[in-house]
Amino acid sequence: MAHILIVEDETIIRSALRRLLERNQFRVSEAGSVQEAQERYDIPSFDLIISDLRLPGAPGTELIDLAAGKPVLIMTSYASLRSAVDSMRQGAVDYIAKPFDHDEMLQAIARILVEREQTQTSSEPRTASRSEGTPVADSDIGIIGSCAPMQDLYGKIRKVAPTDSTVLIQGESGTGKELVARALHNLSRRVKAPLISVNCAAIPETLIESELFGHEKGAFTGASASRTGLVEAADGGTLFLDEIGELPLEAQARLLRVLQEGEIRRVGSVQSQKVNVRLIAATHRDLKSLAKVGQFREDLYYRLNVIALRLPPLRERGNDVLEIARVFLARQANRMGRDPMYFSQDAELTIRHYSWPGNVRELENAIERAVILSEKQEIEPDLLGIDIELEDLDLGNHFLEPLDSPLGGANDGHEPTEDLSLEDYFQHFVLEHQDHMTETELARKLGISRKCLWERRQRLGIPRRKTGATSTDLS
Repeated sequence: MAHILIVEDETIIRSALRRLLERNQFRVSEAGSVQEAQERYDIPSFDLIISDLRLPGAPGTELIDLAAGKPVLIMTSYASLRSAVDSMRQGAVDYIAKPFDHDEMLQAIARILVEREQTQTSSEPRTASRSEGTPVADSDIGIIGSCAPMQDLYGKIRKVAPTDSTVLIQGESGTGKELVARALHNLSRRVKAPLISVNCAAIPETLIESELFGHEKGAFTGASASRTGLVEAADGGTLFLDEIGELPLEAQARLLRVLQEGEIRRVGSVQSQKVNVRLIAATHRDLKSLAKVGQFREDLYYRLNVIALRLPPLRERGNDVLEIARVFLARQANRMGRDPMYFSQDAELTIRHYSWPGNVRELENAIERAVILSEKQEIEPDLLGIDIELEDLDLGNHFLEPLDSPLGGANDGHEPTEDLSLEDYFQHFVLEHQDHMTETELARKLGISRKCLWERRQRLGIPRRKTGATSTDLS
């Protein structure tokens, strides 16, 4: 269970944040100033320090040196955005603007703790080999997974990251596009400058231009002071625009000027100023199709589509889903103060063969639910709370029973053994019988649908043979 120190002089904010973190199974300590924190606690002993920027006495950035390498998350108002970026240059791991959304805070904390854990893991001496099934995060990319599509993606990230080229990350919702953006930034020459992440879908359309490009005092009703925009705040670093397909056309025109001329003009200003920003955009939508129907600027699309990286959905990543699931399970068990937990064989089968339409985000939520509800160390399939066809779950039951004669009765020596995994037995059975059985017969004997049989052939790399009975299977 991570131990977090909150340093905030406003009692209401401090208490609310403490309750939020404690409800999410974090240990929390608090202080009202840097001096109080020094007097009461051993600051480097915490896993994370969350501090307001402006405090009585010393500013929150003083905690960066006092933390001795432990991550410090700075809270600040939007009016102090430039100061927040400066604090990152001093060594803060990230900043979050007040007033903050609870989910936004929890996501930031989770990301920081995961990155710290991965950094610690990558700094440990590596063994010559690893045991099968051990979760692996690519050491310099920071993303878990070893399937061929991800290996291809890692190679492209390493090639593209050192450049200043604009990158468009394409992938379904929940696949981890922000992790790719962070990897590109962390492997670039801009790593010591800020990475500013913006979810374009989360900002009201009436505020998006002001948020991105800033505004001058009096530019519109309520603009009581000048404000630095997020593009300007990313000067010298990287700007990540998530869900860029949701950006209004007016803001698209301003962004195009940033890419073409390297300059911005605040809302209400008549003067432009130069910015040096590397742009990374992400979307789950087809921008080219949107451009054809006038919902996205075609000229901006071609400016963005310099380097396109596709992040595959979880259903296309093979055994990566189990590697990721085991990491999430260990993380959630530790976060909730539970003993080490593990998946049952049926749970692993369910995880491996469910399509995960919500991708990594859905997987993480399912495992968090399972850990909360489980009364023992073993996680069973029903605790995952996912909707999967019963016919796709029947496979395990059929594998655990003797198959009907003449294909697998007790007299032919083909009963599965306790040492044979369900996937191994599936592969063994299909390879042994596909020469004299149709796909329909194979599926019926295995207790699954033809569609499920085809999907598992694809996942396990078992091609259909065109000889024998299978060549006449036209059903």
